[in-house]
Amino acid sequence: MSDASQSSAEAPPRSRRRALVPLLLIGVAAAVFASDQLVKNWVVDHLVEGHTVPVWGEFLRWHFVRNPGAAFSFATGSTWIFTILAAAVVIVILWQIRRLGSVPWGLFLGLLLGGVLGNLTDRLTREPGFPQGHVIDFISTPWMWLGFSEAIYNIADIAIVSGMILFVVISLLGLHIDGRPRERSRAEPAGEHDGTA
Repeated sequence: MSDASQSSAEAPPRSRRRALVPLLLIGVAAAVFASDQLVKNWVVDHLVEGHTVPVWGEFLRWHFVRNPGAAFSFATGSTWIFTILAAAVVIVILWQIRRLGSVPWGLFLGLLLGGVLGNLTDRLTREPGFPQGHVIDFISTPWMWLGFSEAIYNIADIAIVSGMILFVVISLLGLHIDGRPRERSRAEPAGEHDGTA
């Protein structure tokens, strides 16, 4: 089969994938955002702020706190800065959708977008008010000691951290955001790649 015929045969599946990957991003982001906000609303309605509820002994507990800072209560008192940064991240992700053609990239950006939107919604809508609302944190894992405080976080934080771990893997594998195959190593002879050796 000639190169032209092979390219034309591969084009439709690649085009369909490029069309579906943005839907993956939006679906993952919507699932993360919805679950994050629904659970946070349940926490506010059913848990007492500052009170600890054991779930699995000391491994997992519910501990409702209002976090004015970043993840794990870092940089408290700088809520407006994180609001601006989160809004900027959302804009950048939405701008990158037009280039998106890679499933791993779609999953990464979906996790990141859903998590950022979840915490941004708290900053815009919860007490003490726009744009300095406090983020609802409730998942406590005492064994995950960060050196300066106990780890208390939420579903949005989990999505963001999971997304960043996936981003490291994507970077190590050299995957392109548009779904292009990895570039051939310079040391690899051309014949080994295209079967003409």
